[in-house]
Amino acid sequence: MSPDKVSILVELVPFLAVGCVAITVGWVLTTWLRIKNGYPLENQWGKSVYPKTDQEAVERVKLLTNENAELRAEIGSMKDRLGNVERIVTDDSHRLTQEIEQLRDKRTN
Repeated sequence: MSPDKVSILVELVPFLAVGCVAITVGWVLTTWLRIKNGYPLENQWGKSVYPKTDQEAVERVKLLTNENAELRAEIGSMKDRLGNVERIVTDDSHRLTQEIEQLRDKRTN
């Protein structure tokens, strides 16, 4: 090796070392933040390494399932009420027209 190549290599070694340390520290920091905030760890293909199966997650699923059932029941009752309102609105207008016609018929008789 020529002395020029060796001197260039000696000058690049600290930069490469700092770069490797920075990459490693960044990886450790992001992994720590993911663990701290409850995100599951992922492998190279994006699949969870340790999926959450703790009791808190199970309870959360139960609560969300119950809330979903309650909301579905509420939507069902709202649909029923809306159907009744639509029936009243359409029936009243038809009935009102019939009553007006009956009154006109009575007046002309």
